[in-house]
Amino acid sequence: MANVTARGKAVVAREGNQMSKRQGRGRGSGTQHPRPGGQRPRGTPSDHPSADGQPLPAGQGPYTPGASASRQAVERSSARPLIFLSQLPWWLPLIVVLALMITGFAVRGWIGAVALVLVAAFLVWLAYISWPRVNTRGRVLRIAAVACMLAAAVVQAMR
Repeated sequence: MANVTARGKAVVAREGNQMSKRQGRGRGSGTQHPRPGGQRPRGTPSDHPSADGQPLPAGQGPYTPGASASRQAVERSSARPLIFLSQLPWWLPLIVVLALMITGFAVRGWIGAVALVLVAAFLVWLAYISWPRVNTRGRVLRIAAVACMLAAAVVQAMR
């Protein structure tokens, strides 16, 4: 029986003990030794499974409760990329999106349009993932942002 933590790591319950599927594989015996400065080895789970440092309430996972089968499939397939993004420095995804936007607005023709469509696709993905937890104003702003990116891509494609 496997459960998923807020960070998307599968945890298997065995005889009352919570053990990671990856435990026992790779280097070492799975025990963690303290590092200088309190750093933990890269790729190891923290003591708190949620991004804000708080454990998830009992019985709740990172997925939308009562979601349709298609939404559950998208959320499951998006878990790994979201975890990857959360482990990057906060400024790196921002720089990549800004670089794509600058390229999209500065370069005429299809190259600029493709860069803007990539930004729009990223915004659509984030909007879809966050949709159930966002109020109406947030939803309208997400739709407007995607519409503006797509309109700019069409304009760039025609130049």
